[in-house]
Amino acid sequence: MNTKSAGRLVGFGLLTWLLPFLLSVPLYSPEGEPLYDIFLIKSVMLVFSAALGTLLILAYFRDVHGRFVREGLLLGGIWLLINWALDAVILLPLSGMDAGTYMAQIGLRYLTIPIIAVGIGYAAEQAVRGATAASAGA
Repeated sequence: MNTKSAGRLVGFGLLTWLLPFLLSVPLYSPEGEPLYDIFLIKSVMLVFSAALGTLLILAYFRDVHGRFVREGLLLGGIWLLINWALDAVILLPLSGMDAGTYMAQIGLRYLTIPIIAVGIGYAAEQAVRGATAASAGA
C-alpha cells in the first residue's frame, strides 16, 4: 500500500467518525440530554452513518484494482478500530457511559463498516471475474 492509499484509508476512516459526531452535536443539549426523541436521533445517526460509510468505501475502492476482498477486510478493520478508539477517547468521557453499555448501545453498530466494506469488495471481485470471463469467451 502506498502513502496516498494509506492516507486516504485513514482520512476517510476519520471522516466516518467525525461527520456523524458533528451531526449529533445539535441534537443534544449542552448537558448531554437529547433534544428530540432518542429513537429518532438513533435512527437518523444510523442512516446517515451507513450512507456516509458506503459512499466513502465506494470512493476508496475507485483506486483499488485488485484483491478487493482483502482491501475490504483491511479497510473495514482499520475504520472499525478508528471509530472505537475515537469513541473511547472522546465519546465515553463525554457521555459517562461504561464500556459494556457503550458496546451494547453504540459499539456493535460499527460492525456494519467491515460488513459493507467486505460486501463491496466481494461484489467488485465478482464483477472483475465476470468481465474477465466474458472477455475470454468473446
